[in-house]
Amino acid sequence: MTTLAPALSDLTALRNAYRQDKAALVEQFKQPAPAKRSVRPLLHKLSERTDQHLQALRQLTGLPDCVALIAVGGYGRAQLFPASDVDVLVLVPEHPAGEDSPFKAQLEQFIGACWDTGLEIGSSVRTVEECVDEAAADVTIQTALLESRLIDGDLALFAQMQQRFRALLNPRAFFTAKMLEMRQRHNKFENTAYALEPNCKESPGGLRDLHTILWVAKAAGLGSSWKELAQSGIATHFEAQQLERNEALISHIRARLHAATGRHEDRLLFDLQTTVAEQLGFHSHQRTGQRMPVRASEGLMRRYYWAAKAVTQLSQILLLNIEERLYPASQGAMVRIDDRFYDKDGLIEVASDDLYRRDPQAILATFLTYETSPGLRDLSARTLRALYSARGMMDGAFRRDPVNRATFMQILQQPSGITHAMRLMNQTSVLGRYLWAFRRIVGQMQHDLFHVYTVDQHTLMVLRNMRRFFMAEHVHEYPFCSQLASGWDKPWLLYLAALFHDIGKGRGGDHSQIGAIEVKRFCRQHGVDADDAQMVEFLVREHLTMSQVAQKQDTTDPDVIRAFAARVGSVRHLTALYLLTVADIRGTSPKVWNAWKGKLLEDLYHATVRMLGGRAPDAAALVEARKREALVQLALSAQPHESHKLLWNTLDVSYFMRHEAADIAWHARHLGRYVGTPTPIVRARQSLAGEGVQVMVYTPDRSDLFARICGYFDRSGFSILDARIHTARNGYALDTFQVITSEPLEVHWRELTALIEEGLPHAIEAEGPLPPPARRRVSRRVRSFPMPPRVVLQPDEKSQHWLLEISASDRAGLLYTVARVLAEHRVSVQLAKVSTLGERVEDSFLIQGPTLGNNTAQLELETDLVNALAE
Repeated sequence: MTTLAPALSDLTALRNAYRQDKAALVEQFKQPAPAKRSVRPLLHKLSERTDQHLQALRQLTGLPDCVALIAVGGYGRAQLFPASDVDVLVLVPEHPAGEDSPFKAQLEQFIGACWDTGLEIGSSVRTVEECVDEAAADVTIQTALLESRLIDGDLALFAQMQQRFRALLNPRAFFTAKMLEMRQRHNKFENTAYALEPNCKESPGGLRDLHTILWVAKAAGLGSSWKELAQSGIATHFEAQQLERNEALISHIRARLHAATGRHEDRLLFDLQTTVAEQLGFHSHQRTGQRMPVRASEGLMRRYYWAAKAVTQLSQILLLNIEERLYPASQGAMVRIDDRFYDKDGLIEVASDDLYRRDPQAILATFLTYETSPGLRDLSARTLRALYSARGMMDGAFRRDPVNRATFMQILQQPSGITHAMRLMNQTSVLGRYLWAFRRIVGQMQHDLFHVYTVDQHTLMVLRNMRRFFMAEHVHEYPFCSQLASGWDKPWLLYLAALFHDIGKGRGGDHSQIGAIEVKRFCRQHGVDADDAQMVEFLVREHLTMSQVAQKQDTTDPDVIRAFAARVGSVRHLTALYLLTVADIRGTSPKVWNAWKGKLLEDLYHATVRMLGGRAPDAAALVEARKREALVQLALSAQPHESHKLLWNTLDVSYFMRHEAADIAWHARHLGRYVGTPTPIVRARQSLAGEGVQVMVYTPDRSDLFARICGYFDRSGFSILDARIHTARNGYALDTFQVITSEPLEVHWRELTALIEEGLPHAIEAEGPLPPPARRRVSRRVRSFPMPPRVVLQPDEKSQHWLLEISASDRAGLLYTVARVLAEHRVSVQLAKVSTLGERVEDSFLIQGPTLGNNTAQLELETDLVNALAE
């Protein structure tokens, strides 16, 4: 019998009722409530209301009773989040879905009615046989069926499907597949729960990790809830309580994200963090001794990170326990390491469950044993559980114990295993409980717009980078750093500096000075000798200095090098500072480091080594040496004899001081026969620094030249990293720019250089007023953490030029905005250094102009710059 299509009025009534009921539930939930309030009632009510809606649609469309409606996935768990997918399996008797099926029309009407009434279901129509076949081939379908729940229809058909599925399910194969799936998912998120915009469902420590535990436990018949896992011995009652509590918090956050956005949004995005935080009862407040208030979002994120960390710790314990239950015969014999520890198939196993309570000194000894015993790769479930239970033992007396202090120093001084040992110590909360200052940065967000990790995770990334400088397998990544590290006698000093360099963050004030005080105290307590302690204290205090000098100051000026050398004091200090600087920058974000930054730091290192060695630069000798080297390169390129003279006669000493021999030869090769030409000459090539494009501009100088060049690069999608501006004696500008683009240079560099050489001359010759900067949307992160622009203008030490420094949130066209303001004030740029640190820029300019000596003109320039940067 064929049913008539449901009446439009009936569908409209169902749609309105469902939407109103769901909206009322979500609106009630959106009211502020403490984070500890359970979200489970909302999830159950949404699931229940959806069940009722599907049952009503079934009746309205006349779907036969022999068809079963089955909820799968999260809906099958009766945990339906406000914007989650509604996954429904329509289970039908054998062969009903063919062309002659008596149910075909009803199935189409039912699924169409679901969409017509606003229910965006993920539906599949299968027979029992098809379910079994699909599940055999796809672990994702196995996972969905594992959580299946009958909504309405034929109970016997549902029971048959479950019986067939259970017979098919192989718990061991399912466990292996889910562990592989988890590793792949964690790799996608760089194996950290501490990204600044974590995905509370998919990131490590998120809800998906908790679901995975329950899935593999249910498949193995060990329980389907935390209470049941405790009853079966997979978890202790305390662990089950912790898992349930943290699951409730993360679920609450996820539901708030869905409710706030009205869509399936599982990421704690910057522009959502404050909204969610305030709804959960977090408020901005002033912390004692700090100038900056603690944001509500910071409190939320710290709470989330601690929950994710607990989930990570406990999931590892439970998954190892489940694995042992699934593979009891494969557990090899334990090999005794000493009285306290055994080697259990490469995992450290405690000799007794109460080891750490009886002998707290064994806690740090665990990680020393990991480093010193070949073949060990991790901690066993029993050891992880014992550490988790013994956290309270790590108190002030534990930290003052001379044996523990000696053990910690031994951990730092081992030749291998340091990075993994420190990560394990942080993961198990041992590192923060032993180094109490480190505990304060665990889960500490960074609002500086260029770090992408919390402070503790960034610190461990820096430690990893520093460790890699001393490992032969990473020489290809860090050739110069590896060369310097090979001659270093005490690597542990650098590891210690890496651990403490940012430990003062989040307390207000200069974190470098706070960190220096902390590491000085550590060295005194741990018996580090005076010279080594002074070295580490210097590194922590000055860890930002080298990057600031390299990226903001004119390092071709001998006085700049002399001042930096005096601050460093010795080649040993310089080498250590260089290694820490590179490790630090590379540990902030994958986007921050580039080859040009590497070249600036390496050039500064070599120049400072020469200065510290007593080879103070002689300007005349340096110029002659560069000229000779440039002439050799010109001869190798078969240039006519003395073809360079016409150009060089127009250039002064400052040009040769600021440019390397390769650039001098490049300029002479292309400009020797164009000196004095009225037409702009533009040449481009792949940068010798190994990344980006180097662009040379030769043209009659004009006050707005720098602004017009910046405007062209902005419109063409290039970012300027460095600009060296020189005005020759004949009134011509000879400028060199380092630019980068998002285009893959190794593929498109010929097209890009041709584009620049063709388009830039037209931009330079353009007449009329400078066009206004293009207005583009700023990033979410900049909107969420606005940074007030800062402008500093002061004369250089010789009072010949002025130093302009700006800091602001990054946005497209920012450099052109600055250049346009400078042009309006008839200020010329001699040198520009552009440093983009994630979402923040710190640019410095060497400028000159006839009005800069006038206080009123200075104030007007600074005001116009601040206003332009704030727009």
